[in-house]
Amino acid sequence: MTVKQLAAQAGFKILAGEDSLGREIESVYSCDLLSFVMGRAPADSAWVTVMGNVNAMAVALLADVACVVLAEGAALDDDAKKKAEQNDIAVLWSEKPVFDAALDIHTRMAGA
Repeated sequence: MTVKQLAAQAGFKILAGEDSLGREIESVYSCDLLSFVMGRAPADSAWVTVMGNVNAMAVALLADVACVVLAEGAALDDDAKKKAEQNDIAVLWSEKPVFDAALDIHTRMAGA
């Protein structure tokens, strides 16, 4: 499933990274502790978090995730959006709780 397909199917809003919407998602990962994400998030995963700051975008780049999904209606700050655009990091947005967003992604991937 691509990032663009996920956004369309799950109703996630695209906030940044339009150039990387064709990237394939291989798994889902959920965590807000950035040091854990750096060492444990699988490459090509959809990372579900509430961290919408520039540090989270740096970690997304380092971990090589397919996209960041901001759950719980979390905001993407201006510096983070700029960093995401500069580095082609797809950032999606959802009002769903973190668990529900991650489960939704997992379910869609299992059925795909």
